[in-house]
Amino acid sequence: MGCVARNTKLKIGAWSAGLIGGLALAGALAAQPPGRTITVHINGADYGKLPTGLKVGDTIHWVNDDTVGHTVTARDHSFDLHLNPGQSANLTLQKDGTYQIYCLYHSTMRGVLTAAAR
Repeated sequence: MGCVARNTKLKIGAWSAGLIGGLALAGALAAQPPGRTITVHINGADYGKLPTGLKVGDTIHWVNDDTVGHTVTARDHSFDLHLNPGQSANLTLQKDGTYQIYCLYHSTMRGVLTAAAR
């Protein structure tokens, strides 16, 4: 009988250790720093200085300060933001890679966003 009790305690102890280890791992993963939010102002039919050093999870807050509408459109069709004058929108980068962007209405508005894995 004593042997059975020890085995039960051992099984419970191993299960507890596994649970605690799993919780510690989950806590470490949850402790990842949140993505940054970077604001880009569109003005004069220009995206301005596009952000560098982007990582997956970062959010770009696009603000159209211009008097006409613009888009922030990805050549790979992964996003397409339409902004009327005075409007803003957020774009959170979901995967790493390079995104060629352009405005549907103004052919001179082009740029590149690069996001690295976190």
